[in-house]
Amino acid sequence: SSRGLTSWADAAPYCVRMVHEIALMRLVAQRVAGPRLADPLAAARHLLAAQGQDAVGVVRSLALRTQSRSGQAVLDAYDSAALVRSWPMRGTLHTLAAADLGWLLALAAGRPQAAAARRRSQLGIDEAAVTTAQRVAEDVAQGGVVREELLAAFRAAGLPTDSGRGYHLIVELAHRAVLCQGPMRGGEQAFVLVEDWITDPHRITGDEALAELALRYVLGHGPATEADLARWAGLPLGMVRRGLAAVREQLDRIDVAGSEYWLDPALPDRFAAHRSEAESVHLLPGFDEMVLGYADRTATIPPDHAERIVPGNNGVFRPTVLVDGVAVGTWRRKRDAIEVEPFSPLSARVQASVQAAVEQLP
Repeated sequence: SSRGLTSWADAAPYCVRMVHEIALMRLVAQRVAGPRLADPLAAARHLLAAQGQDAVGVVRSLALRTQSRSGQAVLDAYDSAALVRSWPMRGTLHTLAAADLGWLLALAAGRPQAAAARRRSQLGIDEAAVTTAQRVAEDVAQGGVVREELLAAFRAAGLPTDSGRGYHLIVELAHRAVLCQGPMRGGEQAFVLVEDWITDPHRITGDEALAELALRYVLGHGPATEADLARWAGLPLGMVRRGLAAVREQLDRIDVAGSEYWLDPALPDRFAAHRSEAESVHLLPGFDEMVLGYADRTATIPPDHAERIVPGNNGVFRPTVLVDGVAVGTWRRKRDAIEVEPFSPLSARVQASVQAAVEQLP
């Protein structure tokens, strides 16, 4: 109404344009476009947590947000205990700053931990088994132990690891802040003891933790709605609203078709300065935060093509090609080359830009 629009027919084109602007602004907010961050630790802190079940994909996701674009720098950050990988929220692996693991686990791991308890009961995993697994982990994980070595130690202690039992024991110990994934060992990420590995944890709790979650999510992902944050963190809307209310004076808000989007007050100027880069071609790994960071992904993923990115809705997100902020295809590595599968034929200009983006892949 502030723009003199008198009907939905008048408003619809404006709303479509605004949703497109949101997709472009998110690229700048997440530092896929515009000023890159100093190193992988800064990138992880900026995002707060990066979806990490694809171990190679999350290395690329963090690297492409840094000045060096070096995947090796991400691996080095694991080795130096700057970064860790664990299950801090939604029962899903994420890579994050080691210092952030403890408070984020305490805030967001409770719900997936409770959900997993039902499955553990079905598998015959009781509290005595978890206690035994913790004792074993504390014996063998000092300095780091790879997954198969840890599972073998569980079996030697009389703990079955078949039918997912080993996985559930590991995740439960991660939820209890006993284990996390840290240094690389022969191409595999080793499990380490949280208490030994993370020497300077960020200690916040309660409403202070909620406020930190809300502020950092919006700064790294906005424009985003409260529903986006609730889905990303796996927390109830009431808790998310408390967190946002605590930091509302540090953030801006815009309204699009009745939905309130939160964002960094500095983002509009940064976006104006780097809009052309946001509009260019970007190759994103599967499970990148540009896709996984929101409840509503339609600004970036056209609904008509969503199944091309997640075939059969199987939960496995394919790497995407973005043009002007919107997915126009998927890509995969085939031998020593990148193979692009466009949703529709790409122009010669876009094809040339895709090749340039391939050469810049971390």
